[in-house]
Amino acid sequence: MKSSFPPSRLAVGAMFFLHGLSFSSWGARIPAIKEKLGMSEFVLGTVLFAIPLGSILSSFAAPWFVERFGSRRVLTLGILLYSALLIAVGMAETLPSLVFALFIFGLSSNLVNVSVNTQALDLERVMNRSVMASLHGLWSLAGFAGAALGTLMIAFKIDPALHFSLVFLFVVVILINAQKYLLPDGRRSMEKQPFFVLPNRALIGLGGIAFLSMIAEGAMFDWSGVYFQNVIKAEPAWVGAGYAAFMSAMASVRFLADRLADRFGIDSLLKVSGLFIALGLTLSIISPSISSGIIGFLLVGAGTSSVVPLVMSQAGKASSYSPGVAIAAVSTIGFFGFLLGPPLIGWIAGISSLRVSFGLVAVLGLGISGLSHRQFAAKKV
Repeated sequence: MKSSFPPSRLAVGAMFFLHGLSFSSWGARIPAIKEKLGMSEFVLGTVLFAIPLGSILSSFAAPWFVERFGSRRVLTLGILLYSALLIAVGMAETLPSLVFALFIFGLSSNLVNVSVNTQALDLERVMNRSVMASLHGLWSLAGFAGAALGTLMIAFKIDPALHFSLVFLFVVVILINAQKYLLPDGRRSMEKQPFFVLPNRALIGLGGIAFLSMIAEGAMFDWSGVYFQNVIKAEPAWVGAGYAAFMSAMASVRFLADRLADRFGIDSLLKVSGLFIALGLTLSIISPSISSGIIGFLLVGAGTSSVVPLVMSQAGKASSYSPGVAIAAVSTIGFFGFLLGPPLIGWIAGISSLRVSFGLVAVLGLGISGLSHRQFAAKKV
């Protein structure tokens, strides 16, 4: 009987974990870096835009590098660069140096994103089963690990540069042991890959599903605490409960999503995911209490958990494009939703209320279900 965890699956899973650990380690030390450079909230918001800018710009180059040099090589070098840049971020003494380091950090993040998801698609083909969602679950699990490590480093007053250096050393140790088990790229021709390819309607449709889901994700990441504080009127100790519920459900359900997709089909799971998002937000809107808020945000976490991994997996099966190009196209469209979600919530809340903003996101959850039905009914996959 074949093992469910062959060396290649463990190796690819380790790369997802290292990617998530590096990202969450940076997130945990943002307040310390803000204080170190004396940034206001407005300046910090402007500086942080360097990461998505680098990520979006590299969305054109990343698939070309993956197809030209192979996902195995690009992933190995990319994860090294990504984690090493953490040290540069921690050592930055001026705003320009921080902005530059974050820009390259964002650029290298997309190199890792495209190459690691290409490895995941190859792994699904080798294993002849869905594993994408569980691999993304390891990324989410690494988020908890990075946050916990960051809390420990803050408690012991460890400087971000030293903290990030320790993360880099951990990445190097794991990479040395895991990279030899990553999947080879011999099956693809890498000689004539164009630098830029326009996505077709099928990929745009999949990107649209990811876009709607990532608006909901962005709203939860940036506004769940504010919602519990201002709408639910939670005590300080409970302000983070909604975010914790959302993240816990997202990470947990990702480890179940592959089996559910194999049993019920990707289209059915995507439609149910959209309904969960809409139901969870509606519950938290019509009954703004701590208990209903936690249950509602658990449903939103469960709903958003599998959308992006499943869409990525489906995009990689597109016959007209290489996996790297398809993944980059869908993830770039989806990432715009992650960028648009938080400010959109704020703008609408400023005009009306935060409950109205969350109501709009609930409608977008229904949009995921509708778009998924249309996408798969038309067999645009």
